[in-house]
Amino acid sequence: MGRIFISAAHGGREAGGIDPGAIAGGTTEAREMILLRDFIVTELRARSFEVLAVPDDLSAADTIAWINSRSRRGDVALEIQADAASSPSVRGASVYYIANNTERKSNAELLLVGLLRRVPQLPNRGVKPDTDSGLGRLAFCRQTILPALVMQVGFLSSPEDRALLQTRRRDFALGIADGLASWSRVIDPTPNTPPEATYPAINININGQNYPEQGIVVNGNAYIPIDLIDRLRIDLSKAPNVNRITYRRIVYVKAVELRDFNIAISWDAATRTVSLRSNVVVCPGQYDRVMSNGITSEVQLQLFLRNNNDNALAKFPDIPKLYREEAIAEGVNHDIAFCQMCVETGFLRFGSDIRPEQNNFAGLGAIGGGAEAASFPSARIGVRAHIQHLKAYASLEPLVNEVVDPRFRFVTRGIAPSVNQLSGRWSADLDYGVKITAMQKRLYESAGLL
Repeated sequence: MGRIFISAAHGGREAGGIDPGAIAGGTTEAREMILLRDFIVTELRARSFEVLAVPDDLSAADTIAWINSRSRRGDVALEIQADAASSPSVRGASVYYIANNTERKSNAELLLVGLLRRVPQLPNRGVKPDTDSGLGRLAFCRQTILPALVMQVGFLSSPEDRALLQTRRRDFALGIADGLASWSRVIDPTPNTPPEATYPAINININGQNYPEQGIVVNGNAYIPIDLIDRLRIDLSKAPNVNRITYRRIVYVKAVELRDFNIAISWDAATRTVSLRSNVVVCPGQYDRVMSNGITSEVQLQLFLRNNNDNALAKFPDIPKLYREEAIAEGVNHDIAFCQMCVETGFLRFGSDIRPEQNNFAGLGAIGGGAEAASFPSARIGVRAHIQHLKAYASLEPLVNEVVDPRFRFVTRGIAPSVNQLSGRWSADLDYGVKITAMQKRLYESAGLL
């Protein structure tokens, strides 16, 4: 039977200090996850599983390196986290798996079912590809050599979830241990796994052309020979985190990692073919430029919203149309603006500090340092203010419409022409631009453009 690696998220040293993770209700994510991890380890060892607990003082990158240096075939790795949201009503557990991996998805379902059977009061948020996470990718899922999952056991910002976690910690541990035991047996059902790894071959299609050279499947992920990467005009020399392995003297690259280079990845199980399509719709030079042309239609924006929030269009049925019209008028990329709105409002769910009736779709502040965010008389004016604030950051050009953004005059014009330059400016979050870009990729994938 393979071994189980388990990591309690946060608590390690990041950027010169100890990262506590989310903080709420007088406790921290790091503390709660360490306590839960210890219960899980004790339970699994009582069931005769060999468990390796990652040291608590390691950074996220060092955690992955620690696991990779000790990993063996048949092992699995789990990181447990607690999420946080602006609204205390957001609750539930979920498990993230590496995108485009049906085997890992089924493993994630085993893990989530195990927890929810023991703690049925915990809402089920489902299993999700890591592309649906805030950053659009999870390093623990991507860079860990072993089959790896990330479980969010609940929301620390929710009083109900926090109380469950603190009063029924053993039930959480038993459920997660149940899921881990099932997962481990699926990955390595016998104690006599052959030491020499052999991987099944798969077919490769690039931009509609089949290649005689084959790829391989490792832990449910498609890998392609690195020689074919050049055909996609991708330079991986400055991408050390892209997962590479050497098998029978050939270097292979995990195909899903190429998504970060705007390559669409799909899998045909019937023909065992991984297909890669270079991005011919989204211009790489304009992908992150605020002052550029959006490419999605109103219908595509509607579907994207509805797929992520069934009630998104109930109060704001014209929001996709408004974003297209207002952004086009000012020369702003409506795809970027719309995705920023999705990040800021949680697909129009809003939070505890901004109410829907404020028509504030981008977390715009009021003048004078007021405690409440800015309010606008209509959805159109709220969208217009958002677009104007983006233009203030990204351009020196004058506004087309009369200014309605209350903080337009306070922005240093043209200081942030790209999405990533909004990080630390629009929001204190240094990953803010990355989150918007990740949302943009989700939109383009939903629309069939990527």
